[in-house]
Amino acid sequence: MKIKFIGGAGTVTGSKTLIESNGTRILVDCGLFQGLKALRKLNWEPLPVPASTIDIVLLTHGHLDHCGWLPRLVDQGFKGKIYCTAPTKAVTELVLLDSAKIQQEEAERANREHYSKHNPAEPLYTLQQAASVFPLFKVVHPNKSIVITNEIDAVFSNAGHIIGACSISVKLEGKTLVFSGDIGRDDDVLMYAPQKPVQGDYLLLESTYGNRIHPAIDPKTELEKYINETIKDNGTVIIPGFAVERAQSIMYLLWELKKEGRIPNVPYILDTPMGASVLNIFLENLKWHKLSADDCHQMCGMFRIISEFEQTMRIIEDPSPKVVLAASGMATGGRVLSYFEHYLGIGKNTVIIVGYQAEGTRGRKLLDGADEIKIYGNYYSVKAKIVQIEGLSAHADQKGLVNWLSDLRSPPKCIYLVHGENQPADELRIKIKEQYGYKCRVALMGTEVEI
Repeated sequence: MKIKFIGGAGTVTGSKTLIESNGTRILVDCGLFQGLKALRKLNWEPLPVPASTIDIVLLTHGHLDHCGWLPRLVDQGFKGKIYCTAPTKAVTELVLLDSAKIQQEEAERANREHYSKHNPAEPLYTLQQAASVFPLFKVVHPNKSIVITNEIDAVFSNAGHIIGACSISVKLEGKTLVFSGDIGRDDDVLMYAPQKPVQGDYLLLESTYGNRIHPAIDPKTELEKYINETIKDNGTVIIPGFAVERAQSIMYLLWELKKEGRIPNVPYILDTPMGASVLNIFLENLKWHKLSADDCHQMCGMFRIISEFEQTMRIIEDPSPKVVLAASGMATGGRVLSYFEHYLGIGKNTVIIVGYQAEGTRGRKLLDGADEIKIYGNYYSVKAKIVQIEGLSAHADQKGLVNWLSDLRSPPKCIYLVHGENQPADELRIKIKEQYGYKCRVALMGTEVEI
């Protein structure tokens, strides 16, 4: 059996792991690379094996860095089944359509304004190519064994993180491989705690926050502080939000703060059409999260939910104080860039960063103190206050990742650390070795292991 790391190794994006066993090829996740240009260029490259030779895709969840390359895979000849949970199917369809729409719009804008070196600029994939993925989905139920082939079966188990997210245990050739996917937090605002594996010969564990411990500060209190300070200065708060789950978590906390009279009576705006659609997925999948249907409806009633871009521009042109939650979470695209163009250069405004920011993304550059940010070929000065609330991350921290291994009944033969930049992954490796004595390695992009 061979395992090849073709994405999500040494980086938190582009997650793809290929398993080859007795003539069967399985791809676990099929994500888009984001951030650094050298990584983004990989999105245009074919896989190391022909897409038509891959039999199955197992999808842990619907974030772009785990599902966003599926249209390219299908376009290059993949015709197999894509196994995932019902919420993941619904989220992935939204995410892929949104991704295709943004790419098409950016290509059209680049061609119109001539700021791309490519002539013409082309989208990575179109809306039609994104939609071609949907007939291949096969919905699975959590904690039930599914037969992949006569010799291979798999079990999906709740990983927290976002709605529908799962770890996947694959049994083949008498061995058990466990793919963590992205592990959520035990104390998440909306998601239930992740299930821990009890057995696994080989584990592939994410390491996004492998060298960090989330602060003990209550994120709700931090939100209250930053909003009140900004509104008092007659400014606007912009929160770049991941449309799936983080947006809903922030909405929930803002709703609680408003009910408790702790934040002012200004407009609260959700400007992410996909985020609004995800709310419907929450209502249709109540067993996957902690909110009741009544909570969902009441929470939504507090927000002005924007769908059309013309509405976005009217909001931007209104100088009155407000709180805006807009995608995308790493500011790599989407509506939040339009707010940045108008609000980043004003000192009384605040940008609140609430999720992980990959290397090379605008969000990471803002956190690193950039004086200016490039958007659609133009540079914009950064005078707004840039703050971060780490307690709103959807990922387990180092302590949570180490704890995820605590129910294993016997030592695994090896743990491979994926989905992390090199330093966090290596620090997690050391911590796992110290705590459990388990053999642990940091996965390297493009490498292959035989087991």
